[in-house]
Amino acid sequence: MKTRPCNFILYFQIMTFLVLFVGVNCQLTPNFYSKTCPNLLRVVRREVQSAIKNEMRMAASLLRLHFHDCFVNGCDASLLLDGNSSTSEKFAPGNLNSARGYEVIDNIKTVVENTCSGIVSCADILAIAARDSVLLSGGPFWKVLLGRRDGLAANFSGSSNGLPAPFDPLNTIISKFQDVGLNLTDVVSLSGAHTIGLARCTTFDNRLRNFNGTNSPDTTLDTTIVSELQNLCPSTSDGNNTTPLDRNSTNLFDNHFFKNLINGRGLLESDQILFSSDDAITTTKTLVETYSNNSMFFFNDFVNSMIKMGNISPSTGSNGQIRTNCRVVN
Repeated sequence: MKTRPCNFILYFQIMTFLVLFVGVNCQLTPNFYSKTCPNLLRVVRREVQSAIKNEMRMAASLLRLHFHDCFVNGCDASLLLDGNSSTSEKFAPGNLNSARGYEVIDNIKTVVENTCSGIVSCADILAIAARDSVLLSGGPFWKVLLGRRDGLAANFSGSSNGLPAPFDPLNTIISKFQDVGLNLTDVVSLSGAHTIGLARCTTFDNRLRNFNGTNSPDTTLDTTIVSELQNLCPSTSDGNNTTPLDRNSTNLFDNHFFKNLINGRGLLESDQILFSSDDAITTTKTLVETYSNNSMFFFNDFVNSMIKMGNISPSTGSNGQIRTNCRVVN
């Protein structure tokens, strides 16, 4: 029996080590900055807390930034890049005049850079800020996996076509989640983020008067709140008035959002269809009912879904870069 030469064995051992090292290096870990920026989590928490204290709505806005970033190009902070109306994700329909909180991320990045320069990615700051926004609103805690690097280009078309929209039918929403590796449970649990925050009239006024050409309001919308919403959103308005997504529990991260869906008080069409559409009967309705009855079950699934979402195609290792300014590549 022939024996392999020593140089081959050494080569094999080296290659095995490299494969293992690269494999480990590409994995996100909660301790990624424990030595290079040990005060990172404390710094971000302080800045997020200050931003929410200044404006309660900011918790929902920061959470939404992370969501809208991860759905396009993966979690690489491409959403934060400035640009023109044909390149920047900020100008895509789902973000224009809607996504907000960029200046808070700018501020956090400045403080982090002063603490440990050139170490922490904007993508990781988004992920931590989203977790802290949930926690500081009364929601669950989880260890954020870190080690993402920032992308080098925005994706306007991806943002225009890939983000779930408030007017999408349920099957389209499910498909958009599946396109980024998320499943039916993720659809419902992540929709529960709408337990905090506000919505502009333009995102739901299609339900108030001539829904789908019927000359009547959406029949799945509780009739007791229709006139109130019509007064808030007159047909002559610019659509920029806002109202809470979760009535009677505006700033508290809880399971009340799902109770609203069961009572026909989901504000967005894309939320209410999770319970009321014909497709929901065989897909999402049971989860809505379960979450409405058990907040801990919702919290557990939400945490798992947030971790999964944060793992969508992250740039790691030598890919991407650590942006000094989140709005531009270095």
